[in-house]
Amino acid sequence: MIGSFRHQPAWPGSCGNLPVELIGRIRGDRVMRLPKPPRVYGPKGGRLPKHGPEFRFAKPETWPEPAVTTCTATTNYGKAVTQAWDRVHPRLTHRAAWLDHEGELPLIEGTLIRLEVEHLSKNREAPTVWLWSSETGATDAHVDRAWQAFLRRFDVEHTFRLFKQTLGWTKPRLRDPEAADRWTWLIIAAYTQLRLVRPLVRDLRHPWERPISPGRLTPARVRRTFRNLCQHMPCPARAPKPQRPGPGRPPGTRNRSRAPRYDVGKTARREKTLIALQRSKGYRA
Repeated sequence: MIGSFRHQPAWPGSCGNLPVELIGRIRGDRVMRLPKPPRVYGPKGGRLPKHGPEFRFAKPETWPEPAVTTCTATTNYGKAVTQAWDRVHPRLTHRAAWLDHEGELPLIEGTLIRLEVEHLSKNREAPTVWLWSSETGATDAHVDRAWQAFLRRFDVEHTFRLFKQTLGWTKPRLRDPEAADRWTWLIIAAYTQLRLVRPLVRDLRHPWERPISPGRLTPARVRRTFRNLCQHMPCPARAPKPQRPGPGRPPGTRNRSRAPRYDVGKTARREKTLIALQRSKGYRA
């Protein structure tokens, strides 16, 4: 699961032992805690510390030596450098999502990742991104996969936005789960068609949009010209019926021969019908 963490989120600690990894972005002014130091026996004794020293994101002098350091060359952002610290955790308090928590607050440890790239698109200055993963003991490959998955979330979020707002995934009020499954598969089939016809359509963009090559159009922009493509494609359905009524007979012509009448076998009328007819004639008289 990928997202952005608030002050004291509860869902990282509610997953328990589920095989789920949580990756989220953290503000650059946060303060977290390092793991507690090993126990040292001495004459003073006292209570064992629960948290280690502070890790202030805005003060590099509080950062210890990172456990993992990677450097990756990217196409859109230049060189990406990451630093990761293991078993970093927030110091929870009885507020926000943990206001009604009974007993001692848990210790949620994870991997803190600091991502720094050379530039953004159009050579804009790139700010430092702080990420937190619920996985501990991360390796170099795991750290690279974590920040790449976080950047990939942009495409995933816009895909669901297209499903909901453009293709109407959540618009119908379906009552049965089977109907919801069928509607979901129809939406996926429509999305697949938009992806497959990208090389066949031309870009119909708004004046404020940037031009994109035909093979790399987004599904939303493919949908604009999809109707023009369907006019030239063979349709397996029958020809559409005309919307207007037919011209009818020419004016001044009449049907000189009467329509034939067929005997349907009804020779006698019912008594109730005869009585009703007699009464109606009596009333008229």
